Amino acid sequence: MVRVARVQKGGIAEELGILPGTELLRVNGRDLEDFLDWEFLTAEDAFVLEAKLPDGELVEFDIENPDRDPMGVELEPPTIRRCANRCEFCFIEGLPKGLRRPLYVRDDDYRLSFAYGNFATLSNVKEKDIARILEYRLSPLYVSVHATPHEARKVLLNNPRVPDIVAQLTRLAAGGIQFHGQMVVVPGLNDGDVLEASLTDLWNLGDACLSVAIVPVGVTQFSHLYTGKPMDATNAGTILAQTNRWQARALAERGERWVFGSDELYLLAEQPLPGADFYGEFPQIENGVGAVTKLRQRVREGVAELPRLDGRTIGVVTGTSMAPLMPELLAQLTAQTGATFTLIPTENSLFGPTTTTAGLLVGADIRRALEGRTDLDLALIPAECINDDGLFLDDERFVTVREQLPMPVYPSYDFLDVLVHEAAGAAA
Repeated sequence: MVRVARVQKGGIAEELGILPGTELLRVNGRDLEDFLDWEFLTAEDAFVLEAKLPDGELVEFDIENPDRDPMGVELEPPTIRRCANRCEFCFIEGLPKGLRRPLYVRDDDYRLSFAYGNFATLSNVKEKDIARILEYRLSPLYVSVHATPHEARKVLLNNPRVPDIVAQLTRLAAGGIQFHGQMVVVPGLNDGDVLEASLTDLWNLGDACLSVAIVPVGVTQFSHLYTGKPMDATNAGTILAQTNRWQARALAERGERWVFGSDELYLLAEQPLPGADFYGEFPQIENGVGAVTKLRQRVREGVAELPRLDGRTIGVVTGTSMAPLMPELLAQLTAQTGATFTLIPTENSLFGPTTTTAGLLVGADIRRALEGRTDLDLALIPAECINDDGLFLDDERFVTVREQLPMPVYPSYDFLDVLVHEAAGAAA
C-alpha cells in the first residue's frame, strides 16, 4: 500500500475523487508496495485501481488512459532501506553528534539508486528484489562496488554476510540491467591487486558496466571506525596510474575511457585535471568526476555574456582543495567584468582540516569567512553546501547567516548564475 500526499489540480486523480490520505492498494489485482509499483503498474492504457479513501470507503476505479497522462498524485515518501554495513570510510560514521536526525540515515536502497542516482551496495537485496529489478528493468543502477573479491569486500563493508557482488551483477547483466559503479579506495585494503581484480571483473561484464569511478577515501576528524592508511600524494598517484592504464585499454578496445578517477584523486596526486573531451557525457559528475572540468567549461562558454561590473569587489568563498584552481577562473571573470574578485579559502570547522570539499562547508564557516569584510560589495558561496530547505550541514539557516553579514551573499554554482542577475539588479 502507498498513500497519497498531494493531489494535483486538473489531473486524473482529482477527477476520480482521490484525496490526500487515500491509500492506493492494488492495480489489476497486484498489491502496491511502493512508488515503483505505482509508476510501472499504472503505465498502461487501462487498469483497475483499488483504493481506500480517507473516510475508510473502499473504492474501485476502472481507468482508461490511452494518452498515458500523469495520474496527478504525489505519494508519501517510502520507508528508506537502511544500510547493514559498517564501512570504515562511511561518511555517516564521520559525522559529529548533535546534527539533525535525517543526516544520520544510512540509506542503501536500490529503488533510490534507480530513481535518483544514489549509490547502493546491493548488500541487502533479496531474491524478490532482484526479480523486481529485472521485471521493471530498473536500469541503469548506481552500485557501490568497492571491491569484487569477496573476502576483500567483506572487510571493506565490515559485513561478513555481504553477498557475492560479482554473482549479483552477472545475473543483473544477463537480464539486461546496466549500472555505473564506484570504488572508494582505501590504501592497503582495496588498492593494488584488489583494485586490479575488481576492474577486471567489472570489465568482463561487458557493456552492462557503463562506467567506473575511482574515489579516494576521505575521512573527517570524527571518523572513529577508520583504521586504514591515509590517502597521500604517493598513493593517489599510484592509483591514478593504474586507472590510466585501464583507460588506455578501454579506449583501444571500446572507444571510451570507461574508468575515471575523481577530481579529488587528481588533486591529491598533484596532477592536472583533464579537459572536457576526456569525460565524454560526464557519466559520474555527481560523484565528483569531472565536476571541476565542467565548471571550467561553463565559465569559458558563458563568460562573454557577463556585463561590466567595474569598481565592484566580489568575495568568493571556497574550500581549501578548490582554492588553487580558482585564480584561473577568476582571471577570466575579471577580464570580462572589470570587477575585483577576492578569493577566500576556508577551512572546515565542523569536519576538520582533512575535509577540504567546498560543498561541505557549513554555516559557521561562511560566517567566519565573511564577518567584518566591509571591503566586499557582495560574496559568492558554494551553492552545494545548502540543501533544498536552505540549511547548511550544521543546521544553520542560510537566510539567518546572510542577515548577519555585512554584504549581500549569494549561493552560486558557476559564478554566471549570480553575476548576470546581480548586474541586472544593480542597473534597476
